Amino acid sequence: MKTAGLILSDGELRRDVLDGIRDVLPITLGVLPFAGVFGALAIERGLSLGELTLASMTIYAGASQYAMLDLMGQGVPPWSIVLAVFAINFRHLLYSASLGRRLAAFSIWQKVIAFFLLVDPLFASAETRAFKQGLRPAYYFSYGTFLYAIWMASNFIGALFGSLIADPAAFGLDFILPLYFTGLVIGFHRRPNFLPVLVISIAASLAVWFTIGSPWHISLGGLAGLLAAALLSKPGEEVGHG
Repeated sequence: MKTAGLILSDGELRRDVLDGIRDVLPITLGVLPFAGVFGALAIERGLSLGELTLASMTIYAGASQYAMLDLMGQGVPPWSIVLAVFAINFRHLLYSASLGRRLAAFSIWQKVIAFFLLVDPLFASAETRAFKQGLRPAYYFSYGTFLYAIWMASNFIGALFGSLIADPAAFGLDFILPLYFTGLVIGFHRRPNFLPVLVISIAASLAVWFTIGSPWHISLGGLAGLLAAALLSKPGEEVGHG
């Protein structure tokens, strides 16, 4: 396989694909109920199966989609819903800016698709993979498309059989994704200035939460961490894989 000037053997390609699937499997336990409950709630709030499918296929951002349903239930104006979705998804601009420098092996169209599939766990795994051994399309897309397929399938199952889904909190399923994301963050602990950047990001997020309110604490907390990382970084500091 040849991609963006990089030629891979069949063995390397197969290994990248299997690595991507292996790395995404642990979060499916959290994604399944998370996405399934969304499908059930969407139908309960009046969305048709077609509208639910279109929303998930195009927005593809769990937190934003949940916020959309919540605001729809409150009867707020459509522009407020769009603004809330934008505020929550603003962090994806930060993700794209960070990950863009890792995509040297990607063609232009591969980059376009890569940024569409970019969600929180994929960003963290891609950054980790790039830092350790370099990031190639086979790994990224095996991870990303598997996760996308799981999200869509779970939405569909939740929409059809929502009445059979018990309260996730009763089984602690609602705590799986927060635990996983905490693990992803801790996985960056060897990066330069990890602790001060983490503390600044958390402090900024909490400050915004108690002043401006949700959902801006997500984006502004991430932006504060990004600015802190930029200010604390040193010229020539290692950013590639090691």
